[in-house]
Amino acid sequence: MRRLRRAKIVATLGPASSDRATIAKLFQAGADVFRINMSHTAHDKMRELVATIRSVEKEFARPIGILVDLQGPKLRLGTFAGGSAMLAKGGTFTLDNDKTAGDQTRVYLPHPEILEATEPGQTLLLDDGKVRLTTVETSHNKIVTRVEVGGKLSDRKGISLPETTIPFSALADKDRSDLEAALVEGIDWIALSFIQRPEDIAEAKKITRGRALIMAKIEKPQAVTRLAEILDATDALMVARGDLGVELPLERVPGIQKQITRAARRAGKPVVVATQMLESMITSPVPTRAEVSDVATAIFEGADAVMLSAESAAGQYPEEAVSMMNRIAEEVEGDPTYRSIIMAQRDAPEATGADAIADAARQIAETLDLPAIVCWTFSGSTALRVARERSQSSVIAISPNLSTGRRLSLVWGVHCVVALDARDQDDMVERACRTAFKEGFAKAGQRIIIVAGVPLGTPGATNMARIAFVGGETANDT
Repeated sequence: MRRLRRAKIVATLGPASSDRATIAKLFQAGADVFRINMSHTAHDKMRELVATIRSVEKEFARPIGILVDLQGPKLRLGTFAGGSAMLAKGGTFTLDNDKTAGDQTRVYLPHPEILEATEPGQTLLLDDGKVRLTTVETSHNKIVTRVEVGGKLSDRKGISLPETTIPFSALADKDRSDLEAALVEGIDWIALSFIQRPEDIAEAKKITRGRALIMAKIEKPQAVTRLAEILDATDALMVARGDLGVELPLERVPGIQKQITRAARRAGKPVVVATQMLESMITSPVPTRAEVSDVATAIFEGADAVMLSAESAAGQYPEEAVSMMNRIAEEVEGDPTYRSIIMAQRDAPEATGADAIADAARQIAETLDLPAIVCWTFSGSTALRVARERSQSSVIAISPNLSTGRRLSLVWGVHCVVALDARDQDDMVERACRTAFKEGFAKAGQRIIIVAGVPLGTPGATNMARIAFVGGETANDT
């Protein structure tokens, strides 16, 4: 099944999309990767969803990626007498270590690390930013604040600290349990929530040990500040605009989205744009014009993937939402201005052999108007470097590893084919041509360029490019 677009689609599974028939329809409609949100999914349900996705994958004979999204540390207040309290603007409100029920003047804060880390003058956001406090006084057992924006607070509402780096792990006990369970099932991508620093990525990688790739969700100001370090440590990024829009002024989010997208592309690492992309399609069969424009902007920026959350997980029109996103991407990529925008964002290749080969392959393909660049890739690194160039030619990745094919299903423009490794260079050229012909990317008599690492099967050793004629059943070097 060949997609007619380069950007990929991530669809979240949930109550509206957990059965096999719906998952198959979502894949046919355009979903390339399925997301399982562990905030709302028990281990048994996760295993069931993975098994169902693998069954659909087998039916369509196409690699499908699975992204497991960990909940991350949830910071919440205690309870109130009567279940809620009204905070008045200008008043004083205290968060402390007293476990008794709160009122309009105080509440229990079951996170001693916050009490230790917060300093006077810092902002605290409660209930997704609906209530805003400024710290006036701190000690080891309480934080005294001034209410800047008042409102009603009820039991166990969330607390965010956009100006405070809190010394806790990005992996809570639940996350560690969820991560281990997901790794047993052989999932492809792990999304880490609420990370603040590159050490959070290193901690997760010690557990995964290469069994899954790590995606860092950028949703805290601390992560934006240390984006370059986090990008070095992670395998991919997600622009998690929901919480990012809570902890930062909303008007800053579009600019930060562009910064993250372009930084990831420069590094040759996938980036996913997420949250409220087609939000109105939870209850409506068609999106708003603004939502269509939002999705289109992410595509124009060259994002590897765009993501549906509640639209596909709990909405009334999950298949229609995926289909709409698919059509938007196809239309954008066919727009006359699309290529010029993508090309304007292209950076010089890094000073490595792999990047030089990838850049040369792109230039050769464009100069000779070749329909496809075929990458023989064991680990996926060759395809990633070629995808970074955002070539006008189609990119086909041939890998002997099914796990590599599944991981590359997230990457811009990469059409994955899982096959036995080539025996030698002649076999590599012949099978690359045959695959390009069979998959519908090249016609008999056309030429393609083949990129690989020699000796074959050596991860990360991209060092060769060859041009060959496609003959339908046979190939000839030029």
